[in-house]
Amino acid sequence: MAHDMDVEASAQPTAVSVEATGFRDQLTTIGQALTTSPVRKQLFWAWIGIVAIIVATSIGQVLLNRWNQPFYDALARRDMQGFLRQLLIFAAIAGGLLMLNVSQTWLNQVMRLKLREALTLDLIQEWMRPARAFRLANAGAIGVNPDQRMQQDAGHLSDLSTDLGVGLMQSLILLASFVSVLWGLSSGFVFHFGGKSLAIPGYMVWAAILYAGTASGLSWWVGRPLIRLNSDRYTREAELRSSVVRVNENVDAIALAHGEADAKRQLELDLVAVLGAMRRIYSAQINLSWVTDTYGWITVVAPILVASPVYFAGDISFGGLMMAVGAFNQVHSSLRWFINNIGAIADWRATLMRVADFRIALVEMDVLHCTERRIQFGENPDGSLTFESLEVASPDGCTRLTEPHVEISAGERVMITGEPRAGKALFFRAIAGLWPWGSGRVGMPGGEVPAFVPRTPYFPLGTLRDLLNHADGAAEIDDADISAVLAEIGLERLSSSLDRSARWEHELSDDEQRLLALARIALRRPKWVIIDEALDTFDGATLRQVLSMLEKRLAGATILNIGRGQHNPQFFPRALDIVKDARGAALNPATIRAGAIEPPPPATVAHRKK
Repeated sequence: MAHDMDVEASAQPTAVSVEATGFRDQLTTIGQALTTSPVRKQLFWAWIGIVAIIVATSIGQVLLNRWNQPFYDALARRDMQGFLRQLLIFAAIAGGLLMLNVSQTWLNQVMRLKLREALTLDLIQEWMRPARAFRLANAGAIGVNPDQRMQQDAGHLSDLSTDLGVGLMQSLILLASFVSVLWGLSSGFVFHFGGKSLAIPGYMVWAAILYAGTASGLSWWVGRPLIRLNSDRYTREAELRSSVVRVNENVDAIALAHGEADAKRQLELDLVAVLGAMRRIYSAQINLSWVTDTYGWITVVAPILVASPVYFAGDISFGGLMMAVGAFNQVHSSLRWFINNIGAIADWRATLMRVADFRIALVEMDVLHCTERRIQFGENPDGSLTFESLEVASPDGCTRLTEPHVEISAGERVMITGEPRAGKALFFRAIAGLWPWGSGRVGMPGGEVPAFVPRTPYFPLGTLRDLLNHADGAAEIDDADISAVLAEIGLERLSSSLDRSARWEHELSDDEQRLLALARIALRRPKWVIIDEALDTFDGATLRQVLSMLEKRLAGATILNIGRGQHNPQFFPRALDIVKDARGAALNPATIRAGAIEPPPPATVAHRKK
């Protein structure tokens, strides 16, 4: 039976082709997440505060640069009184800059926290819209590892965006502040060649731009592969994490099957893939270091070399030289922001791709297969459930009932069955509204909300009492009723654990989880119940217990059971058949713009199969 379930489920995922997104699309979707966030005002004021502090810091840096000339001239003149006066001025400027630096650090941390809060809340909200998480999980490789994208990638993107954004803003403001200073200092520079003079307006400004421009271009050319390499590394890290979680969740089965060696081999393969991706990143970083470190060492003497001809010609004093060198270093430091951060920019670009493409995929889940026909839903005022020419589309054909027109009245008990590959699970998902693709109409009983019981139940974290009570906050169920229902299905031992909080899916066996889910239905007493193979795994004695409990607790309810059909015909007097029609209209592949969410390369998959 388990094999049949796996085969049927594996045949159902939505066919998806992947279309790469552009940088503009990625920035746009992140911008939408931030502008609609409940913390957008806090983000705005944090950014305004950072800009104000950066502007004030730039003014302090300009004052500090001007302080260079009188300080070094006092040293050159051996003027002790002037030297001490300049030290006091330095202490005032440095104290102010220290306060500004600490304030900026605090605002940076606030910016990181609020940016992460905005991104993560937005992704959770989009992911948890009705049926989106289900459709994304069934859309192939595009829905792999959503946990990492919302937790790790969103946090990393927030940190990188804050650091790079603040750094870029600071560099631009400092550049604007010191270009005019450096232009004024170098306006009087005159070069003498063989009795001739040559004056170049803003000479040191042009020298700084040329110097930093060549370094930036070369750094980008060498460091650009880091974008792809970082993205590949995050994909491999996600696969390793997923494998570890999968092994941890199946330790019982692995131990019973003596499968430790196979599990170890898979984990080692995933680890090898991660280490290989990291080695490629390290090689690229070493290549980049040759460029950045070379320019870093040249920068130690570059401003002095640029200004030395004018100094040796006697056109500026030693203090003027040091002031010009300081201004050159500030301009050059602003211009080489790109060089210093090329590795972080590549990492940010890769992380942006993963987070933005994940959000784009979530948003576009609603228009997945938008050109395909969809099942129509409506309400029947007479309180019946009807299927009118219902066909459920899938990539390998369609699933339908043998009877084109079916009406199920209130109070009926119906068994819906079919061959293992007929698409019973797909049919269940379709009438639950999770799988909208196909044709025909589903008429739901007017004014009623059916309770759907999947073959694998879901139990939220909390106490057993909360789990069994009404989900909509209605009046609590009496403890005596809870204990009676649990006893009727053989789970009376749980009556003493009603106030204990636990992960019940780990404490109970698969059959016990299904029994508990059916007990929850019996206690909530819905008028319509639709079950997906939840009864198929029970042995004869347990099944009789369950049917007896349903007979007693849901006497007037309508119950549809989708399964193998090996149940009590007295309880399910009516039977319907599901068939797979390979000649029916198949579901065509959908296109999702999410280029960063891709399956592993074919070579990696083939390697693993070995």
